[in-house]
Amino acid sequence: MKIDLTNTTSSKINAALMEARRAGGSTAAGMVLTLVIVTDEGSAYDALKAANDASREHPSRTLAVIKRAGRSPRARAETRLDAEILVGSDAGSGETVVLRMHGELAAHAQSVVLPLLLPDAPVVVWWPENAPLHPAQDPLGSIAQRRITDAVTAESPVGQLAQRAQSYTPGDTDLAWTRITGWRSMLAAALDQRPSHIVSAVVEGESYNPSVELLGLWLHNRLHVPVERVVTGGPGITAVHLRTKDGDITLDRPDGLMGTLSMPGSPDRQVALKRRETAELIAEELRRLDPDDIYSTAVRTPVDRLREPSNAETAAAERVAQAVSEVPVANPDRVTAGAAEKKPAAKKAARKGTEKADEKAAGGSA
Repeated sequence: MKIDLTNTTSSKINAALMEARRAGGSTAAGMVLTLVIVTDEGSAYDALKAANDASREHPSRTLAVIKRAGRSPRARAETRLDAEILVGSDAGSGETVVLRMHGELAAHAQSVVLPLLLPDAPVVVWWPENAPLHPAQDPLGSIAQRRITDAVTAESPVGQLAQRAQSYTPGDTDLAWTRITGWRSMLAAALDQRPSHIVSAVVEGESYNPSVELLGLWLHNRLHVPVERVVTGGPGITAVHLRTKDGDITLDRPDGLMGTLSMPGSPDRQVALKRRETAELIAEELRRLDPDDIYSTAVRTPVDRLREPSNAETAAAERVAQAVSEVPVANPDRVTAGAAEKKPAAKKAARKGTEKADEKAAGGSA
């Protein structure tokens, strides 16, 4: 069932929802939370589709807030609320209300949303794109128990992680973190099967992917070892290597579908590690509404070393300086594939110089 309301109010929307529920033969809401999606017209369709799919696991009232302030002075002066109500099969297992706010009303979205929240039910706010700098201080974010952002949609995803670290408030989370749940589970299970002393780790993945950065930070925080970041062509995360004295524990996924888990002394195993859709990510985040302390630890790790080095020589110099100073590594090192390729050349030059020095010393003593 679809109901269009033009130039309406929150009370009229509530009355229309009640009437639609009665017409469908149900007087009870039967929903467990309110999901508020703050988006624009361009992203509304994909976000609503993902929310409707997730509602089959978490029946919820979905409120899509679309702000249309207007470009001309006349459009900005007009204050109007248009609503589109979807109930039944069109809204998954819950209710969907698309709120289009025109003019000055766009600056006061919380005044429209508050009367439409389910009573005594948790509130989750999701920004598919253009998340505020401080989600917890946003007028809509302040009324929510959980706030979901997505760093991958930002112009500078790694810089967005730095902003998320500065503004973190218990209840914040990011879909870049949700995307690595499978990787974290597989790696933890591998170490449960074969307890080993990890001396270092390598994370391979495409450039400017915040999930790759978060996975490296998580490994660094959990294992307390230096983590090397290698840039590949993707898609997403392509491999993780855990260095041990007996050999590498490797989880490799070159195609974004199936992964291969390799451990010393054991045959290789194929594991399911498909890149998930947004609906699956949202459904996972809605399973728990308490603060995620592990995400908090990972994202709040100082992010100055998460930036891409300016060139391969800078990255190699940083690694050499760290090795000479023997200072404990506080953050993952980041290198490019080009820097990794230059390692053998540097070692060869060093050996050649040593051999010449030995020959000269031998000639002087003779």
